[in-house]
Amino acid sequence: MRSHCKSMQDMPNVLKSSGLSIWFRRGAGSSVRGRALLWVCALGLALPAIAAMPPGEKVARGSNCFSCHAVGHKVVGPAFVAVAQRFAHQPGAKAVLVHAVKFGHVGTWGNIPMPPHPDLTAQQLDEVISWVLSIRPAAQPAAAVVAKTYHYTVDGKAVTLDFPVFRPGTKKVTPTVFRGYELFNSYCFRCHGEDATGSEYAPDLRQSVLNGMTEAQMTQIAMEGRKAKGMPAWAGFFSPHDLKAIYEYVAGRTYHLVGQGDPPE
Repeated sequence: MRSHCKSMQDMPNVLKSSGLSIWFRRGAGSSVRGRALLWVCALGLALPAIAAMPPGEKVARGSNCFSCHAVGHKVVGPAFVAVAQRFAHQPGAKAVLVHAVKFGHVGTWGNIPMPPHPDLTAQQLDEVISWVLSIRPAAQPAAAVVAKTYHYTVDGKAVTLDFPVFRPGTKKVTPTVFRGYELFNSYCFRCHGEDATGSEYAPDLRQSVLNGMTEAQMTQIAMEGRKAKGMPAWAGFFSPHDLKAIYEYVAGRTYHLVGQGDPPE
């Protein structure tokens, strides 16, 4: 902490060009200034970690790149690490990828087109592609991590899931499940039925889950859409986290853990 602000006299320098420096000079009590010093020093310790994010990753996270991609696994588009592995040693790879991101592309990774990104500047495109090409596969863990499971009993039947439906020790659903309820009944209900009850327009997703549909499969279907069946592609609108929430809500409805209407939160 002392390396960031050694004394109260250092405060104006630490807060230089900050609105807080004005507040500090305008006679706040000594006890308040003391707490402020501690807060700013703690913030100073956190700043290097924030600044350590590569510029290209900052741009990618500020754009919609992570709606369709992830660093280590396929969502709709390929994992960034897979792109790096394929193109890292190819001559002219950066120019090819910059063009693909700026103007859109289809064919290299399947039949789902990547939309163009004309809003990104030349510098931002260069930063994003440089970051992607710099990604290396994560080291494999020495031993596989055992996934946690959650066990429930409904009407005398055991139900085991790989995510929690309820907050510990309560019958209140998790924030993720409640968010899934909100999203489903704001968007998905038009075709899949209110409260995931199914309709004549689209499949009953509860039955799809019973038939083995996984979160990854639901995410891919939702992101890509099903044009022949009239289902739009939700890539760029829903994030993978949104679809995780929707899946957990639907699974909760599937196994009668979550009833119709507002779940208790």
